[in-house]
Amino acid sequence: MRQLWIRRTSLVGLAVLIALGGCHRAKTPVVTEADVTAAQEDAQKELGQAKVEAKKDLKSAAKVAGADSREAAQARVTGAFDIAMAQADGAHNVALEKCMLVQPAAQQACKNQADADYQTAAANAKAIRVVKQQQ
Repeated sequence: MRQLWIRRTSLVGLAVLIALGGCHRAKTPVVTEADVTAAQEDAQKELGQAKVEAKKDLKSAAKVAGADSREAAQARVTGAFDIAMAQADGAHNVALEKCMLVQPAAQQACKNQADADYQTAAANAKAIRVVKQQQ
């Protein structure tokens, strides 16, 4: 009788553990082409906003100090940097969304490549900014 009770208790305990283990699994998000398109649209919107801001800042600097002033040159450099970073951010976000469409086994490598591409684009933008600021 005691052995039967131990078996039943063990089976119930095992069933509970299996059920609880299934509840804590991470759910993979379902990404579709529509999500990639949305990321592309967001990237274009951010890029457009960066261009508008850069133009506004340049206009303001030119109005205050003149079109050929150091302030206007600085505004051009800053605007170009902001635009380059907006492009890098947008491309990175789109690439990450596209990575979600590939096979799960290849997703991490895809994300690593997207991160590396972003780091390269950001480093290039920063290097160009430094060079232009020194001119």
